[in-house]
Amino acid sequence: MSELWNQAGFKDRVDTLLADFLADEAEHLLTIDDLLKPVAEQLRVAASNGKRLRAAFCYWGWRAAGQPDNEALMRAAASMELVHAAAIVHDDLIDDSPLRHNLPTAHVALRAAVTGRPQARAAARSLAMLVGDHLMALAGQLFATCGLPAAYLARARPMWAELARDLIAGECLEILSTGTRPDADVSLKVVRYKTAKYTVEQPLLIGGLLAGAASELRAGLSAFGLPLGEAFQLRDDLLGLFGEPDRTGKAGLDDIRGHRPTTLLAKAWQAALPAQRERLVEVLGCRDLDEEDLREVRELMLALKAPEQVEELITCRVREAVSHLGGLAIPAQARRALTNLAHSATDRHH
Repeated sequence: MSELWNQAGFKDRVDTLLADFLADEAEHLLTIDDLLKPVAEQLRVAASNGKRLRAAFCYWGWRAAGQPDNEALMRAAASMELVHAAAIVHDDLIDDSPLRHNLPTAHVALRAAVTGRPQARAAARSLAMLVGDHLMALAGQLFATCGLPAAYLARARPMWAELARDLIAGECLEILSTGTRPDADVSLKVVRYKTAKYTVEQPLLIGGLLAGAASELRAGLSAFGLPLGEAFQLRDDLLGLFGEPDRTGKAGLDDIRGHRPTTLLAKAWQAALPAQRERLVEVLGCRDLDEEDLREVRELMLALKAPEQVEELITCRVREAVSHLGGLAIPAQARRALTNLAHSATDRHH
């Protein structure tokens, strides 16, 4: 690759790799029974969108350790995107979200496959759960068969297991915290384990481990990746309420309807007067909110300066992350690419 990293070109490589991999998997499913076509299609759809940030961080963890561009490594990096696709299918199912990337979520799309059947809605949700499970299994398969030497893969397997455990723990923490009194410490822990670690830190470390990175470099990558991953999810929480649905691809009131433990809500609750808290209690968890409610909640959040506080958290975390790159003995191209990724991942204008 050239000295200037082509992020769009990288995304195209990952998209093509995943499309080919999932097309092969669809063929295997259809040899079992043509009835599985909707399931095969949802595997493809679930993995067809995204900026491929997780693959990029895995790739640059490898390059930061001095390794060259490598097609086998690209396959290992692409497996990170199947982990993400699995997490998204499960997350949408848990949250009962209707839209993702302006498309019906898996459990909604799969209703067409069971129309007219007894308990069709439950059947569609069961199919979506299995799609998510299979995507995670396929992530492991793609990683294990990427083509890198077995000794390289063995170095990264413990981190792969840690990634899966932390992701599940974070999702469970969110479920257990949903509907409870908003708490900033709880919300930040959910952010860290549900999203931050598997989005940036752990893909970076997996790439570094595959490359044989020394412990000092791994510590530096972790110090860069964890605050950056938290900033990424904090930005996502802001966009969830203040972004435009036609650009974010999600319903603007999803987090409020679900009474999810976001840092944005925790900061608003912390600053609210008793009457303002009463209004928040009225809307949290209410399923039939409309555009007027969205406008009112946005105005209340702004009046309480909750978005400003979250923006400050994002700024501080990005600054902390980038500051750690300066002291790392990594190639200049890797430093530039990671710096650019830090800003593009957290400065999303939607």
